[in-house]
Amino acid sequence: MALVMGVDSSTQSCKVVVRDADSGELVRQGRAPHPDGTEIDPARWFEALEVALADAGGTDGVEAVSVGAQQHGMVCLDADGEVVRPALLWNDTRSAGSARDLVEEFGGGRAWADAVGVVPVAAITAAKLRWLADHEPRSADRTAAVCLPHDWLSWRLGVAHGLEALATDRGDASGTGYFSAATDEYRRDLVDLAFRGRTPHLPTVAAPSASIGTTPGGAVIGPGTGDNAAAALALGAGEGDLVVSVGTSGVVSAVTTVAPRDPSGLVAGFADATGRQLPLVCTLNAARVLDATARLLGVDHDELSRLALSTDSEGLVMVPYLEGERTPNRPEATGAIHGLRLGNSTPAHLARAAVDGLLCSLADGIDHLRAQGATVSRVLLVGGGAKSEAVRRLAPAVFGLPVDVPAPGEYVADGAARQAAWVRSGAVEPPEWVSADVPRYEADPVPAVRERYAEVRDLTDGM
Repeated sequence: MALVMGVDSSTQSCKVVVRDADSGELVRQGRAPHPDGTEIDPARWFEALEVALADAGGTDGVEAVSVGAQQHGMVCLDADGEVVRPALLWNDTRSAGSARDLVEEFGGGRAWADAVGVVPVAAITAAKLRWLADHEPRSADRTAAVCLPHDWLSWRLGVAHGLEALATDRGDASGTGYFSAATDEYRRDLVDLAFRGRTPHLPTVAAPSASIGTTPGGAVIGPGTGDNAAAALALGAGEGDLVVSVGTSGVVSAVTTVAPRDPSGLVAGFADATGRQLPLVCTLNAARVLDATARLLGVDHDELSRLALSTDSEGLVMVPYLEGERTPNRPEATGAIHGLRLGNSTPAHLARAAVDGLLCSLADGIDHLRAQGATVSRVLLVGGGAKSEAVRRLAPAVFGLPVDVPAPGEYVADGAARQAAWVRSGAVEPPEWVSADVPRYEADPVPAVRERYAEVRDLTDGM
């Protein structure tokens, strides 16, 4: 049996899966935690990877490996390949002002959307480079190369450690703010702008199934990718598929050949891990809306679902901006309840309003993707929130689309493993790993739910 390994180096932890290269059957797996915080010494990632590998039984028999990881982070290396300072992660917001400055200096959102398909926000690597240039100029001066978390881990796994061996892929590079998924090229003028005239080395952008090196044990290393692209690859998402992830945040992404150019910045023009586009919309409020409502009602999630499915909302609407919101861009917004009457002042109505509000917020993201040219025929619903029976059953009515719910899994690590099997095989397309039957949920669209939500959505504080 030929084995391949996939790694998911997320914000919270490192997960490793070892699978049969031909069938995709899971052979063994392991995991290890990452430290908390919004900046971290990359060495901690490698230490966690070593622990997760040991937990997974080591690398015996592994012929290929790929790494999927959190996107956008900034890893700075000096001329000797040493880390200059702790990596700034995607969720480090100190670069928010730098992002606003960059948008203005380059001519606004339209100019950025046309150039790279992404309008900088605090998470984007370009904004972090500007912050470093302005606040830690000595560190900026020492920086000879800039890479992403998955790039650095792939590089550390290999036997070649010169800066010229750094490599990335389109999927992760497209989240930097200086790589265009439409043209497959770096915009070095934007690196120069962001880094105040400095010109660090950037990783080579490898083809989706290219080998970028070998491990000391002789396993080939795939190009890896960002977490969203890896998850889409694990799910086998293709043209017309929409991946809706209901996790801590909500992520709506579509596999398409159309490169978006959204000057509002709501749709990020990312690439997938197969050579296509993966435009993406992110919301701040997703599964935690269900957590908060269950806590408010003093029930568990099963009871919350039962309550929500026991009634219609009868005019009660929750706008679920409990932590501000990113889509739409209302960082100071709060959640709100509208339409409260004597007849709908019950736990069941509130439960239903919470689920409907969460789904309507995600459906707004679907609208933004469609406005940028994505065509959608079905939804793949994943993430912790997809465990909710109410979410699964009400989603097709709100989205107006059939909803498939794959079994829970380590999608990022699995996508990395599938990429590793692709690199090993040398085939034109990734291997077809047969999945278990995926349950489908269908319902007649109920446009009145979204219409009522739209009536009150823009009344929310913090517009």
